[in-house]
Amino acid sequence: MPRWLPHALVMALALLACYQLASWAFHQVIGLLIDLLIAFFGALAIEPAVDWMAARGMRRGMATGLVFLAVMVATVSFVVLLGSLLVDQVTTIGQNLPKYVDDVVVWINGTFHASLDVGKLQENVLHSDWLRKYAQNSAGNVWGLSATVLGGLFRLFTVALFTFYFAADGPRLRRALCSVLPPARQAEVLRAWEIAVAKTGGYLYSRALMALISGIAHYVLLQVLGVPYAPALALWVGLVSQFVPTVGTYIAGALPTLIAFTEDPWDAVWVVGFVVVYQQFENYVLQPRITARTVDIHPAVAFGSVVAGTALLGAVGALVAIPATATLQGFLGAYVKRYAVTDPRAHSPQRRPLVWFRRRRRG
Repeated sequence: MPRWLPHALVMALALLACYQLASWAFHQVIGLLIDLLIAFFGALAIEPAVDWMAARGMRRGMATGLVFLAVMVATVSFVVLLGSLLVDQVTTIGQNLPKYVDDVVVWINGTFHASLDVGKLQENVLHSDWLRKYAQNSAGNVWGLSATVLGGLFRLFTVALFTFYFAADGPRLRRALCSVLPPARQAEVLRAWEIAVAKTGGYLYSRALMALISGIAHYVLLQVLGVPYAPALALWVGLVSQFVPTVGTYIAGALPTLIAFTEDPWDAVWVVGFVVVYQQFENYVLQPRITARTVDIHPAVAFGSVVAGTALLGAVGALVAIPATATLQGFLGAYVKRYAVTDPRAHSPQRRPLVWFRRRRRG
């Protein structure tokens, strides 16, 4: 046996053990790494506002706290408005449920010549085995649901805490990172950081401005049509259509359409038409003007980045995909050298003479 073989076997086993240990540790902390990624992009998004207040003499901790307070107030207002809408709709449905059941039973009896009885249906449902099993399973899942809610709250608190520290101690963090790099690398890191802050903050603020304009426009429409809960529905449309990637417009327009349909079907038609027309106005007029100075991403690139982010990190990847793509696009624009295109074929399609067709016809 060669002398190097035992040593090679020991080294291979040691490397395999290190790989297994590193893989196990990575899977154990992957949740924390995702939270840090969300917190990092959150800090990049609020850093322009923090820097603006810090430049006017306010301490960074206080400025970060004010930004957090504003975000918290906006979130609570959004939840309260939509919560009141949801509670009222659920209460209305619960009060009108017997009437809905009676109407459905009458329609079934008249259409299919059946002889259903509402009283027997209620007795069969209340004394059925599946209802008892469903109640037992729901009671058994209370602890699991409570643990899930508590875990989500703890994760939200973790992300908020790291976001606060990243934003409040941004200069200190940059100095600590640059202190271990040579001067040339320090300039590149600082430039990359500035690009990331500009692109992420620009994306957030441009979306917030478009959400405000969209909310005002839809509020005017819903108020004119007399649709109830116009402020809550307008806030829903503005935020969801701008901050939910790809399908946000359709999700946002579904709720006011449904509420308008309960009042008058023609109101629902007007809401659908307005949503479609406003979306075209936003895509071709409003969005290019607002995002021209902040972040401008081609719709196909944005859609592809959302799909890739969802495949990698799920809902979190879908949220951070567009800011990450904008940052990468900024890096490429800053470091990739571009040349002028002189060939006219790259600007417009050229008509080629039908030489082959003419020759074949002559032959």
